[in-house]
Amino acid sequence: MSAQPTGRRTVAAAAGGVLALVLTACGSSSVPDHSSMPGMAGMSRTATPGNSATTVPASSDPAMGGMDGMGGMDGMGGMDGMGAMATGDGLSAAKDGYRLKAATTRLPAGKAAGYRFTIMGPDGRPVTAFAVDQTERLHFYAIRTDLTGFQHLHPTMTADGTWTAGLAALQPGTWRLYASFTPATGAGKGQDFVLSTTATVPGTAMAKPLPRAAATATVDGYTVTVHGELMAGMAHTFTVALSKDGKPVTDLQPYLDAYAHLTAFHAGDQAFAHLHPQTKVDGNHGGPALTFHTELPQPGDWRLFLQFQTAGTLHTTALTLHAD
Repeated sequence: MSAQPTGRRTVAAAAGGVLALVLTACGSSSVPDHSSMPGMAGMSRTATPGNSATTVPASSDPAMGGMDGMGGMDGMGGMDGMGAMATGDGLSAAKDGYRLKAATTRLPAGKAAGYRFTIMGPDGRPVTAFAVDQTERLHFYAIRTDLTGFQHLHPTMTADGTWTAGLAALQPGTWRLYASFTPATGAGKGQDFVLSTTATVPGTAMAKPLPRAAATATVDGYTVTVHGELMAGMAHTFTVALSKDGKPVTDLQPYLDAYAHLTAFHAGDQAFAHLHPQTKVDGNHGGPALTFHTELPQPGDWRLFLQFQTAGTLHTTALTLHAD
């Protein structure tokens, strides 16, 4: 990230226990890339591969847990006490007086849809002033409870503070929808927030098991490799390396003011973590090694989605890593 908000810089500087992970490019395991989402020029979508999928009714998805997806709920996960982190775990629709208010709790299956929502401020009014973070005023994410169907979008906002995210076709099941933003004015000025809520897509959900932890993943001929161990509950640096045809990649182009964007979701409760890029951007020749600052709120398996750009094309790959 070329210009981090003040809150993120403060956390990165104050956090102790830096862990350096040294990477080499070796081996690969294929992760299919589902690209060319309708109406999403330049975006790629990566879903986890399915093995022996199980048919379950969408309404029985365990992530619903009685949550109707309305923005007025203060807590959506049993992660109390994590609010001291810059972004928390992202499992609440409200924090410090800010609230994610969704226009609907249901989305159509199998077709693109516009998801409308508003960020309400401590004064009870819609927030309309947002700081720019990685070239955007708000980052929006969607993922199903089995951690498939990842989408990273940049919605548009009208003058009254209503945002619309153009979601690509969703499969049946329960989806968690996240808004990441930094208010430019008001009580939360300069503070990073990640708020989320859920929505149901009707139909029979084909739940896909989480792929086992692996240090490598491939997409569009590129191999992403990580070595080392992730640690939860502490700040540390995390490095990834990219190669193609056995050779280091050195032609990465800036994407959102960085050479890559890395988002992680915790298996089971979908806790959110954004791994902030540290590698300085210098033209269209990034790589092969990229460093990220990370703070994973809890141990367990995490599904990581790495996005990077070469020759004007955005690539998205996914891999599962375990944090101790």
